[in-house]
Amino acid sequence: MSNPISTRLADWPDYELIKPGTGACAGCSSPMGLRVVGKALGPNAIMVMTPSCAVACSGILPRACYDVSVLNVCFASAGPSAAAVSLALDAQIEKGILPGPKPTVFNWAGDGGTYDIGFQGISAAAERNDDFIHFCYNNEAYSNTGMQRSGATPRYAATTTTPAGKPENKKNLPLLMLAHRPAYVAAASIAYPQDFYRKIARAKDIKGFRYIELHAPCGPGWRFPAHETAAMGRLAVKTGAWALWEAEYGRLTINSPTLQLAEGKRQPDPLETYLQAQGRFAGLLRQPDKAAAIAELEADIRRELAGLLARGKEQ
Repeated sequence: MSNPISTRLADWPDYELIKPGTGACAGCSSPMGLRVVGKALGPNAIMVMTPSCAVACSGILPRACYDVSVLNVCFASAGPSAAAVSLALDAQIEKGILPGPKPTVFNWAGDGGTYDIGFQGISAAAERNDDFIHFCYNNEAYSNTGMQRSGATPRYAATTTTPAGKPENKKNLPLLMLAHRPAYVAAASIAYPQDFYRKIARAKDIKGFRYIELHAPCGPGWRFPAHETAAMGRLAVKTGAWALWEAEYGRLTINSPTLQLAEGKRQPDPLETYLQAQGRFAGLLRQPDKAAAIAELEADIRRELAGLLARGKEQ
């Protein structure tokens, strides 16, 4: 392990990756998350982006709101594109063309470009242990194109393609990535920026494939007021609907407050409070059997937390 990483806001660099002029919605999680990424990685970085809200809100050409070099690529090609950039940098450094240090290459992709359309390429990059960080900012749907369901959409959530509520469970992609045995995997939340910062800074110091998933509530898509983005993220974590954890070379550590929930040392906030705060679950909450449905979701959360706890103890 490297030296401890300070998470005091006063110790964070002044550098801003996001410049004035973003076209993001009010309260959007993407620029909020990228601000933290910029603080942790610094300006010596190259960002690869697939079609997403982050691309759509980058600004009006010929200017952009991002203060690093950006490569916009096809929806399915985040993995191979970032790998190619990283390998090209290695070749330039080896030949003396680039003096170094090597810029940090990272993807900034949504759940559509990670869970679904981009999964094959990202999985292959993880298997090859390509040297870059893949960030998935997970707003649990294809928000940029009208809020269609994705593999990250939770059960019973209404989208434009599941207006009555999605009947299937969502994937657990952070655990799927952990099964690839990469250098580093982490699950973070926009509502816990210091935890997110620490995880990025740790990933920066590691060579090889690194995966960080950021839970990123979406006001327009989830149907909650723009000023409640951080509060929605905290509710997700405190109810157990989103878990905070990390794994370095396969060794899994559950982070607070998820650890206290998993160990039974803290009672979760009522899940119904989290669901009621989002218009996308209005259909579920109007059902006569809503209590049974919510009980099913709570049981799913308990199983997920128990699984993480067991995995951590096995090591």
